Amino acid sequence: MHTLFSGTEHYVATDDLMMAVNAAITLQRPLLVKGEPGTGKTMLAEEVARALGRELIVWPIKSTSKAQQGLYEYDAVSRLRDAQLGDSRSRDVGEYIIKGKLWEAFDADQAPVLLIDEIDKADIEFPNDLLRELDQMEFYVYETRQQVRARQRPIILITSNNEKELPDAFLRRCFFHYIRFPDADTLRQIIQVHYPDLREQLIAEALEVFLAVRELPGLKKKPSTSELLDWLRLLADERLTPGSAPLAASLAGSSAPPHAGALLKNEQDQHLLDRLIGLMKNRR
Repeated sequence: MHTLFSGTEHYVATDDLMMAVNAAITLQRPLLVKGEPGTGKTMLAEEVARALGRELIVWPIKSTSKAQQGLYEYDAVSRLRDAQLGDSRSRDVGEYIIKGKLWEAFDADQAPVLLIDEIDKADIEFPNDLLRELDQMEFYVYETRQQVRARQRPIILITSNNEKELPDAFLRRCFFHYIRFPDADTLRQIIQVHYPDLREQLIAEALEVFLAVRELPGLKKKPSTSELLDWLRLLADERLTPGSAPLAASLAGSSAPPHAGALLKNEQDQHLLDRLIGLMKNRR
């Protein structure tokens, strides 16, 4: 019986997120987590593993990733080279089977947490190619005629940034949760976890500016929680931001926030902010 997840001292989990994690564990289904970049999807897997005392196995997905790589890969080139050199190992095909992350998870003595990170980066067929393995918790190694079965069903978390739609057949096998962007109170809790010694005035002013920036109409990429934390770290450094005047000026709408490059990551959004500030100045 799995212990229930209730968050950790390093991760502020909302009630609905904790409920989703525990529902997926109870149903023994992968938990598919979506949400804006920077809302803590990857960190969730790390903290679930920490809270439950499990090994974390991470399979980061790229645009070139294939489902087969998560099972195993057969290094035929090395085997051929070794055979040509007269290496006796080349007679054993098993020496050239490289275990993938899913096989590692299946082999673990205690059910680990397996993170399949950013599944939507891969080809559209990638999720479908994993259906049977995630359902049956087994696969066949043709080269060695070996059936690999999970010793214990791993706790599987799958993240997606919603870059592309996932197949219906895959979605049916998952428990789904969308991480909404944190409200002001939750953001304050997250800040206090990371920076417990920050001045309350700085937190209040920074949050007001940050939430106003996120609400700018026409913004191409809204700043995320991780960018808020980076920005606060800069604001708290008196060598970089002496006094509170720069932040007060941005609250009044008379200048861009200090260190805006920590919040807005492309020139279109920075130009948009500059134009809006210019318009506000002209109206005075």
